[in-house]
Amino acid sequence: MKPVLFDFTDTELEKFVVDLGQPRFRAKQIREWLLRGAPDFESMKNVPEKLRKQLDDVAQTLPVHITTKLESSDGQTTKFLLELGDCEQIECVLMRTSYGNSVCVSSQAGCAMGCKFCASTLLGLKRNLTVNEMLSQVLVAQWTLRNNTQEKSIRPNGDANNNDVSHIVIMGTGEPLQNTENVIGFIERANSDMGIGWRHITVSTCGIVPGIKRLIEWGRPINLAISLHAPTDELRSTIMPINNKYKISEVLSAADEFTNLHNRQLMIEYILLGRKNADGETELYNATPEYATMLSKLLHGKNCMVNLIPWNTVDERDFASISGNAVHRFQDILIKNGIHTRIRRERGTDIGSACGQLRLKHKRQG
Repeated sequence: MKPVLFDFTDTELEKFVVDLGQPRFRAKQIREWLLRGAPDFESMKNVPEKLRKQLDDVAQTLPVHITTKLESSDGQTTKFLLELGDCEQIECVLMRTSYGNSVCVSSQAGCAMGCKFCASTLLGLKRNLTVNEMLSQVLVAQWTLRNNTQEKSIRPNGDANNNDVSHIVIMGTGEPLQNTENVIGFIERANSDMGIGWRHITVSTCGIVPGIKRLIEWGRPINLAISLHAPTDELRSTIMPINNKYKISEVLSAADEFTNLHNRQLMIEYILLGRKNADGETELYNATPEYATMLSKLLHGKNCMVNLIPWNTVDERDFASISGNAVHRFQDILIKNGIHTRIRRERGTDIGSACGQLRLKHKRQG
């Protein structure tokens, strides 16, 4: 396998270039292109053509390369299927929003959490991602933003000059807090190398309590999201096996400690599920008015915001999408009980933007 220049230290890159018979300053030029997310050496326009061809024969730029790239019909969501050096595949999603450009990053190839509604875990966990493999996902998205001639016309806020990634959510395939040290290293690099502020970075976890405590120890004022999806341990354990190890009270206690430390609002993720009955009709599963009331009581007095997520259909799962009326009824109960809530806008449903769907489809076809 060709060496990945993005993984080289500055000293290693300089030696590599000199060994090719090139002056040392070429290493700095190449590094600048790598940090822009250049997908190939042909893109490095201030590097001599002869050297570009020579590099292409003996090396590669990033530790990921695009195998599939899908654009939503509204032009505001781009989904990438990326291949790693060992042929494992991951996904990341670029979302153009009114507040900036956000990238949803994967932290693992596959997932071991076994959540019953999710596509990411169907093929199991393959391995953790490295710091550079996570950072490269953001760079792929940024390269797309800066080099897509259509960006000016599809920016939702009309700001044609804002072609940089401004927000990161580690909410893609995998459980970030099973890969905590690499995730921390990635966030540090995103902050130092790309200038993305701590408060524009969100880590989403299904409730790995030791990982939350490690984030507390680390001490950076990032945002924390908890994938809760049920207001009771009994219900949560039926759809999220992790609840058998870390109960809701323990997870929320650790999350409260984190958010109180940084005076940040806790994000509660709640996916709304239905199920088909014997007559083929959809019945509410975790989205009944009774569960909305229970959730209100559970979160009463907490500095949090509930993000309600209409379920994206996964053929291999037994759940069903519920009506918009049922979604709004659930939200209304929360609001009536003083819980700040919003319904996540569905983005990229026409390109299967939910976690793991594109990777699963590609694996099934393969």
